Amino acid sequence: MKKTYKIEVDCANCANKMEDAAKKTPGVADAVVNFMLLKMTVTFEDGADIASVMEDVRKRCKKVESDCEIFL
Repeated sequence: MKKTYKIEVDCANCANKMEDAAKKTPGVADAVVNFMLLKMTVTFEDGADIASVMEDVRKRCKKVESDCEIFL
């Protein structure tokens, strides 16, 4: 399953850090951050609990870029 989320991030480098953090999250098959559109598209692994995976993605992104936001 693939879902797109609105994000808030200040620079392209920060967006790349968020993308890398999301890709390393268990339950995420792939993640793409589009800095220009301020969107994150996440492809989930089969059977993943989307809500809990996205909370984990949010926490991991906050660790690498504290002033970012993902609107779930």
